[in-house]
Amino acid sequence: MPEHQLTATPRDFLCEHTPSKSRVLALLAHDDGPDSLQAVLTCRDPELAHRAAELLRRTLRGPAGDHAVESVDGLCGELPDAPASSLRQAATHARSGTWPTAAGTLIAWPAGSVPADLGQEDDGDSRGSGANSVVPHSGTPSPRESRLRDLAGQVVRVASLREYHVHDRQALLDAAGEQGWEPAPADELGDDDPYDVVGAVMWFADAPIDVDGTDTVTERGQASLLRRSKGHEIAAWGAEPVVVDFGPGWRAAPAERSPDRGQEDELPDFAALFPAEAPHCEDPECEDERCLWKLTPRTADLLHTALSLLADEAFDDADELGDGRLVPDEHEGSWGVFPRLPKLTFATDLQWRRRFARAVDDLADDLEHGHWPRPTCTAEELALHLAIDDARDRADELGDDSDGTGDGTHSALPTHRDDYDFDACTDMFFQDTDVLMLYSGARFDGIEDPDGDANRRLGVGDLRAQAWFEPFGNVKARDPHRGFRR
Repeated sequence: MPEHQLTATPRDFLCEHTPSKSRVLALLAHDDGPDSLQAVLTCRDPELAHRAAELLRRTLRGPAGDHAVESVDGLCGELPDAPASSLRQAATHARSGTWPTAAGTLIAWPAGSVPADLGQEDDGDSRGSGANSVVPHSGTPSPRESRLRDLAGQVVRVASLREYHVHDRQALLDAAGEQGWEPAPADELGDDDPYDVVGAVMWFADAPIDVDGTDTVTERGQASLLRRSKGHEIAAWGAEPVVVDFGPGWRAAPAERSPDRGQEDELPDFAALFPAEAPHCEDPECEDERCLWKLTPRTADLLHTALSLLADEAFDDADELGDGRLVPDEHEGSWGVFPRLPKLTFATDLQWRRRFARAVDDLADDLEHGHWPRPTCTAEELALHLAIDDARDRADELGDDSDGTGDGTHSALPTHRDDYDFDACTDMFFQDTDVLMLYSGARFDGIEDPDGDANRRLGVGDLRAQAWFEPFGNVKARDPHRGFRR
């Protein structure tokens, strides 16, 4: 390593996001060695980190005018003091085109041993022809939201597995701190990792990698602690295959996502399960059987889709959250289901969350067997309220000429006067809507406690989280041995 300070030039600014934090990194180049990454700032808000990277990139590639200065000041006003100070310093370096680096932070090649430029093309016969010919790069970056069908070039998927034995915890934490890492707040850390060792390892392990001739279209990763108490083992000694599930594509429309029941499973025939005759007349007071409200095939289809997606998201969220407490400001928007539940459920554990996911599955199963989805416990009540809201939103998105499912299955179902009447669904499926009082804040504070005055006065029963799966006394309970879908 050289003892003198090396001169670096900023080339680009990148963003990296983890469930607990986001950071901005500078891609640096210098004449005597390979490019390197250096941390710029760390913050909790991924949108602010992304905006900071974009602002620094614009500052680097364009003249620094009053507008750029005002943008930096404006963004700094939204950031905490430490990352705001780092952003101001980084903007100054970006405008100057140079980046200060401490001695030893950049690798310098020994004199006369600089590797040949791997980006240069060989002019000899090795280029080949036909199917193996080198396709010239268009020079146009691939849009981040591109789908496979939108990309003219090949897309290479790489799955990586790395395990780190932390033999010197303090050395790891010190090294990460010197590079700009900040541990997660104490109230977000569990007893098994009070020092945020996982976050420190990810700080080093998940640095973005640029591959010449490519554009990154997907960046996802997972990390967890291995625990002998749960039967974990490092991969080399593991008796079971290591499987990583990154879930469905988050940009895909809900109808394009295949529920975890498998793509080969046939969709229920809702036209046969919920036959709906044409009304006898147009009189709203008519009591003829044909004029009474019906759960129609189209309504059942949207409800089933909403329930299936909620169940899949709930299982995914449960696996990700585990026994950890859900923090609204941090987790809102990160997961699909549990931030939507009342706050009294935010401290529940993995088993509770999996039972809630199964409750959603149970309601979807009712529809698959031609039954109305009538809740048998508080968890099912809340799940059905969410599904009705989602199905109503989905119905609003359906246009006269749009099927909205991608394969025409919904538009092929028969139409009926009662299609998409979700207000009637609420009236018909629930015994009451007491569970919604849990969203009322101070007005019904403590309403969940059966020993509370408000609860006794209104007679709403036990709405505490631990009682959500107790079956109602006036309905047939679910089979307690039915197991879980996943």
